[in-house]
Amino acid sequence: METINTIRKGEIGAWISIFAYIFLAVIKLIIGNISGSEALSADGLNNSTDIIASVAVLIGLKISRKPPDQNHQYGHLRSETVASLLASFIMMAVGIQVLYNALLSVIHVKQESPDMLAAWTALFSFFVMFAVYKYNFKLAKKINSHAVMAAAQDNKSDSYVSLGAFIGIIGSQFGYAWVDTITALIVGVLICKTAWDIFRQASLSLTDAFESEELQEIERIVIDTPGVLSLNDIKGRYHGSSAMIDIIIEVNPNITILAGHKIADLIEERLKMNLGIHYVHIHVEPSMKNLMSNESTHKK
Repeated sequence: METINTIRKGEIGAWISIFAYIFLAVIKLIIGNISGSEALSADGLNNSTDIIASVAVLIGLKISRKPPDQNHQYGHLRSETVASLLASFIMMAVGIQVLYNALLSVIHVKQESPDMLAAWTALFSFFVMFAVYKYNFKLAKKINSHAVMAAAQDNKSDSYVSLGAFIGIIGSQFGYAWVDTITALIVGVLICKTAWDIFRQASLSLTDAFESEELQEIERIVIDTPGVLSLNDIKGRYHGSSAMIDIIIEVNPNITILAGHKIADLIEERLKMNLGIHYVHIHVEPSMKNLMSNESTHKK
C-alpha cells in the first residue's frame, strides 16, 4: 500500500510536467515561427518530445500500480522503466531532426535576426521550467522515486536549453544571426544527450544493475545489526523505482528459529528506516565457524 501511495504522489509531478510542456511548446512553436527563431522553434520541438516522454512515464506509473497477477507475480513496477526506454527513442529521433534542420541552416545562412519577442519567450520558459524542476526534485527526494528524479533532471535540462536559446537570440541582435543557428545545434545535442541518459538509466535498471556505493551502505547496516555474525552474500536490483535486495547472513547456530527470524526482521526494519528499502529477502544460515567450534568442544 505504501508503494502504491508513493507512485500516486509521483504521478502529480508527471502531470505538472505535462501541463507545463504543453503550454510552453505551443507558445514557443508559434512565436518561434512568427519571429523566425530557429533556436526557439527547436526548443519548442524539444518540449513536444518531453510531452510524449512525460505521458509515457505517467502511463508507466499508472500501470505499475496494478497488483500482482498470474503472469506478474512481482507486480508491474517495471512498467515505468519500459515507458522511459520507449520515450528515449522518441526524444532521440526528434533531437536528430533538430540537428538536421540546424545543419541545413548552416549551409543556407540567414542574415536577419529573430524578433526580441522570441528572446523574452525563451527567458520566460527558463523560469517556468526551473520552477517545475525544483518542485519535482523535492518531490523525488521526498518519495524516493527514481522515475520522478529522472523527470526532474529532464526539467532542469530543458530550463537550461531555454536559457541557451535566450542567449543565442540576444547574440543575433548584435549582428550575429548565425548565433541563433549555433544555439539550435546545441539544443539538438542536448536533446540527444538527455535521450541517451534516459536510455542508459532505463537499460541499467532493466538489466538488474545496482550502484556499488548503495550496496556498500546496505552491507554496513546488515553487518552492524545485532545477532549477525557475518554476511555471506548480498545482491541488489531495481524493480521500477523500488530496490529489491537478497541477503545471506550467518547467525549463532545455537539460537532458535524464532530468534533467527527476529534478526532478519530487525535487518528489514533498519533498511526500511535508513534507506527506504521495502523489499528484502533474507536467508539465515548457521555460522559454520561457530558450529565447528562447538563440535570440537563437545568431542573434548
